[in-house]
Amino acid sequence: MTNLLARFDRDVLLLFSTRIVRLFAYGFLSVVLALYLASIGLDERLIGLLISLTLAGDAVVSLWLTTSADRLGRKRMLVLGSLLMAGAGVVFVITRNPVLLILAAIVGVISPSGGEIGPFLSIEQAALSQLLPDKQRTGVFAWYNLVGSFATAFGALAGGWISGSLQAGGSTLADSYRAVIIGYALAGLVLLLLFVALSRRVEVTTAAATFRRRFGLHKSRGVVMKLSAFFALDAFGGAFVVQSMMAYWFYVKFGVDGRVLGSIFFGANILAGISALLAARIAARFGLINTMVFTHIPSNILLILVPLMPNLPLAITVLLLRFSISQMDVPTRQSYTMAVVEPDERSAASGVTTIARSVGAAISPALTGLLLANPALISLPFFIAGVLKIIYDLLLYRSFLAVKPPEEARG
Repeated sequence: MTNLLARFDRDVLLLFSTRIVRLFAYGFLSVVLALYLASIGLDERLIGLLISLTLAGDAVVSLWLTTSADRLGRKRMLVLGSLLMAGAGVVFVITRNPVLLILAAIVGVISPSGGEIGPFLSIEQAALSQLLPDKQRTGVFAWYNLVGSFATAFGALAGGWISGSLQAGGSTLADSYRAVIIGYALAGLVLLLLFVALSRRVEVTTAAATFRRRFGLHKSRGVVMKLSAFFALDAFGGAFVVQSMMAYWFYVKFGVDGRVLGSIFFGANILAGISALLAARIAARFGLINTMVFTHIPSNILLILVPLMPNLPLAITVLLLRFSISQMDVPTRQSYTMAVVEPDERSAASGVTTIARSVGAAISPALTGLLLANPALISLPFFIAGVLKIIYDLLLYRSFLAVKPPEEARG
């Protein structure tokens, strides 16, 4: 890693830094978000609805920011996104009004999953792809996901333990969770400062930026739309078990507190990060599509098995096994998308596919809220998620096995 980073320039290191700060904040928030909403009086149905509207609003905001980034400026859109993140955190801190919370969730950037949300990932991927040669892209994306997963892990651990410690010291549930949300808002301001420091090398060239079509796409529109449909299906399934709702499931099912939840998802995200790093080596030998599909299917079988475990230790074990291979498809999916589109379409392609995932994910948490409200159905989200994600894997393999990225076509 040291030798690899030694070859990176200042902009690449800044983009890694923004990834770390952002994913720490997302993990920090995700463990306590549903618990906070419950502590201020929202029931499971309203919590699920709010999270769904969060993802739907993110899709709309991110669609504009990412498809405009190459034309209006990538750096400018990243700065705006960080302001939306900080603003949403501030509103969640100062009000308990469900209507205001929903409006802030729709317009702002709030991560209920611990994973990426907002315009950041799409624009950063495009910038990194511009700064790196093809042969380095998948490997760097693997490290990019590794540091993100580790940051999410430490964020989840910190969020769970800080809230738990505050409760042990006499704070109310709501106040202990609110302290975490204040930290989330501050992270948005740190992101703003880091994005301001980026140079103009992250921007697309003027000549390339002039060739624009609908949603910023031209030659690659067909491929991007097809990938987007598949990614939306995957996200629809996965959003039945976003991290905040999964944490709430563990709380209801086994009665665990914030510190235990933080520790569970610390371990899960550490393993996820390691799996993302291993993906680059596997992809170099077997190809991006094969790596995406044949590591994703077993992870989804393990996801289905989690609620079938009879006790907390076994449920945690299966969940951790699942996370140990669950993220191998992420850097490979990101690298593949960047590889099969034209260079001046990268921000738009990443944006459209990421937004498709947000749209696909927007409905599921509301359905999960309804299921969690019924004690007989609280485990059903795991089964639905696993089955839908396996269907996605099979469809993706059948449709894109023959579409090779440049490094595989040349190899």
